[in-house]
Amino acid sequence: MKSIAVFCGSSEGSSSIYKESAIQLGQELARNQITLIYGGANVGLMGIVADAVLNHGGSVIGVLPQFLQNREIAHPSLTELIMVESMHERKAKMVELADGFIALPGGPGTLEEYFEIFTWGQLGLHQKPCGLLNINHYFDPLISMFDTMERNQFMQTKYRAMVITDETPEGMLKQFSVYEAPSVKSYLTEERT
Repeated sequence: MKSIAVFCGSSEGSSSIYKESAIQLGQELARNQITLIYGGANVGLMGIVADAVLNHGGSVIGVLPQFLQNREIAHPSLTELIMVESMHERKAKMVELADGFIALPGGPGTLEEYFEIFTWGQLGLHQKPCGLLNINHYFDPLISMFDTMERNQFMQTKYRAMVITDETPEGMLKQFSVYEAPSVKSYLTEERT
């Protein structure tokens, strides 16, 4: 795995554990020579994980919509900063560049990014792992919701298995290294008459 996209909050959260875990993830990416692909900002957990990678000799590629650079939140010290026109272009570029995706704690934007990428995986638009770094049990309610979806047959078991969770960056990367994408939904591959 050469690159991982990280989705995370533009704030630091209520506990120092979120900041500490973002630093640990950045250090682990740098240690494994995995390029960080992220949203390009210097604020919140986004800036923290980028700084941790850079401070440990790693590479960081930011993908930032023009309107956010104009608000002066672009990280000034990235290996590369790619400017795009829209949030949609940002996600498409991140998918193109990344070999996998990790969500750290964040708000609605983080969840929206994770769910879109996860759904693209279900549809076979990519075969890359999608993980939830479950710091301080932040994602427990979401993991429970995935279980509810499966139990109520709104999610097939093979897609529930796509929800990779771990509490440590090391554990997450280990799971990513053995990930195998499931087959796409059968109705997407069948001929329609």
